[in-house]
Amino acid sequence: MLVRDEPHSVNEIAAQFDISQQAVSQHLQVLKDAGLVAVRPQGQRRLYAVRPEGLDSVREFLAQLWPESLERLKQAVERDEGDGG
Repeated sequence: MLVRDEPHSVNEIAAQFDISQQAVSQHLQVLKDAGLVAVRPQGQRRLYAVRPEGLDSVREFLAQLWPESLERLKQAVERDEGDGG
């Protein structure tokens, strides 16, 4: 994920996609408002990074929405990892 490993500017992010810098800025603002990304200034640039704690609420929401399905998925992944897969 682009902003998971290290913070990036809007221009750096926009360069990875076939959409405008303005569109990327709007999407980042939505993610920021939702608490999923953090922004910090660096000179005249703003750097965006994932907020792992913001994803906790998404995980909790999905767990409430589909608790049995998520548990089955977790068990399947753990089973595959145990098989070396």
